[in-house]
Amino acid sequence: MKKQRIALTSVLGASMLVSAAVPAFAASTNASPVVKLRLLETTDIHENLVNYDYYKDNATDEFGLAKTATLINNARKEVKNSLLFDNGDLLQGNPLGDYVAKVDPLKAGQIHPAYKAMNLLQYDAGNVGNHEFNYGLDFLQNSLKGAKFPYVNANVYVDDKDKNPNNDKNYFTPYQIIEKTVTDENGKTHKLKVGVIGFVPPQIMQWDKTNLDGKVITKDIIESAKKFIPEMKAKGADLIVALPHSGIGPVESQSGMEENATYLLSKVPGIDAIMYGHTHIVFPGPGYNVPGIDATKGTINGVAAVQPGFWGDHLGVIDLTLTKENGKWKVTDSQSVARPIYDKATKKALVDADQKIVDAVKTEHEATVKWVRSAVGNTTSPIYSFFALVQDDPSIQIVTNAQKWFVEKNVKGTELEGLPILSAGAPFKAGGRNGASYYTNIPAGTIALKNVSDLYVYPNTLKAVKVSGATVKEWLEMSAGQFNQIDPNKKEEQALVNNDFPTYNYDVLDGVTYQIDVTQPAKYDKDGKVVNEKANRIKDLSYNGKPVTADQNFLVVTNNYRASGGGHFPGLDGKNIVIDSQDENRQVIINYLLEQKTINPAADNNWSFAPIQGAPVVTFETSPDAKAYAEKIPALKYVSTLESGFAKYQINLSKK
Repeated sequence: MKKQRIALTSVLGASMLVSAAVPAFAASTNASPVVKLRLLETTDIHENLVNYDYYKDNATDEFGLAKTATLINNARKEVKNSLLFDNGDLLQGNPLGDYVAKVDPLKAGQIHPAYKAMNLLQYDAGNVGNHEFNYGLDFLQNSLKGAKFPYVNANVYVDDKDKNPNNDKNYFTPYQIIEKTVTDENGKTHKLKVGVIGFVPPQIMQWDKTNLDGKVITKDIIESAKKFIPEMKAKGADLIVALPHSGIGPVESQSGMEENATYLLSKVPGIDAIMYGHTHIVFPGPGYNVPGIDATKGTINGVAAVQPGFWGDHLGVIDLTLTKENGKWKVTDSQSVARPIYDKATKKALVDADQKIVDAVKTEHEATVKWVRSAVGNTTSPIYSFFALVQDDPSIQIVTNAQKWFVEKNVKGTELEGLPILSAGAPFKAGGRNGASYYTNIPAGTIALKNVSDLYVYPNTLKAVKVSGATVKEWLEMSAGQFNQIDPNKKEEQALVNNDFPTYNYDVLDGVTYQIDVTQPAKYDKDGKVVNEKANRIKDLSYNGKPVTADQNFLVVTNNYRASGGGHFPGLDGKNIVIDSQDENRQVIINYLLEQKTINPAADNNWSFAPIQGAPVVTFETSPDAKAYAEKIPALKYVSTLESGFAKYQINLSKK
């Protein structure tokens, strides 16, 4: 409609000018300049630089920056003006990240392989994500030196109370104003000042307390934006692009310091586009029934926005139309899209890898492949996580066994000796938002390093907390939010798994026995808020055959993320940590396997679903590769393979 009005004005103006004996083209020279600007985003690459799955030890078409690079090159060729940004969680997430940080550590002056690749792609700016801090600040700063583009973050500050009581010295450069020469629709060039600002979840202070405590602090994303956006405008920014490493989050602010704050950020005046990340979601797309969100156009409260998934499986694209009115550039239209590298429906690659990117990181990639093939032990039967959400699982059992083994050795002779030891584990690779191929599947035989990384994806460090029996009960109630409420009398099919609940927050506590009654509502939501105070999903919670009492004391082995409050579990805030180990959970598993040499990975079945009166049709989704295993489990039945790539299975929860 806008273009039609412009065209009509031009025609009318031309008629008037012709009658006045003035050349007709004079009208177009008086029209407001219009610039089409394309913004491109990558996020949550998690060191997947090459299209290679180190856990499966083969190439893949489903992810990898080398594939995204082809989309970037194509997207740039299509337009006159473009800018490219990365939104963090770049340096950690797979064995290549660990190899560069831990096995053959990056030396001063060396360029991190991530920046060997990204420098070739000529990024314009980047933001740090929460996982950038996993290897410590020294490693992060050494890595960032290799980037030939600026980094921005506005809500991490130097912890400097002695010299600066207000702690208002930014640790990173809070924003950059990039001067970009752009060409308008009439071929005329202009200088455009693009302001770029970044944010990270304030919760990094909990998740990476060991690395950050006493060195930096974090502040609220929204308050930081309100502080710096006016300053950017005052310094001449024509356009402001926000890079929050933060999901959409709540529609209304609750208490500040939200982990996911993009929706709230869209309401901060002055922001013209938001390129976000952290939650591994694709936006725009289906499933956004939220006021203020246009999931077709790709706007949040009228602000252009995009989130391009994870691991380079999509490229975020925002096409802005900028019009110069009264000497100022204004966004007059926008369209966002997340372009995929792979078609999940047809299981076909949509682009080839960019060979320049593959070649740039070849040395580190090949060294990583060699490293992950190293043997650490043997297993007498397969280890898989296909059913980790619906029954006690061997892929979790190995983790919890190793953690308990470590603590049992280390509490001998201490005041903690004699306390009952429980061990917490979660199904890190259980499909969900990461797709139908995201499962552990280790065949019987040799266990290699790549398999340990498959069992434990994150470089967490081992912690143990001292908690009461009451906290153990609430811990499990929070975990049980993984499941939807099942109506025993309903005839229609019911999905068991709540897909909005992150699988890494579904903790199994080994050492106690219990059942989960899914006919009850969940007590907590995925953010740890009580939604049904009287709900009681955890039944028959026992230790050594006796009911757990509220005042019993337990030692629970977990990781730094959970012990410090990650996941918003009740009773866990970092204050009750009694074993503060710097050993990585993954290394503990490796040491356990080296000592055991051969393991039987069978789960001990310490938890199960409480049988349901009636015969509801209860289903869940997992990999099609699980079909052969399901045929050997009486309670499970394969139903069909879905267009999403997952397969549907039925589980019998009825009383026998």
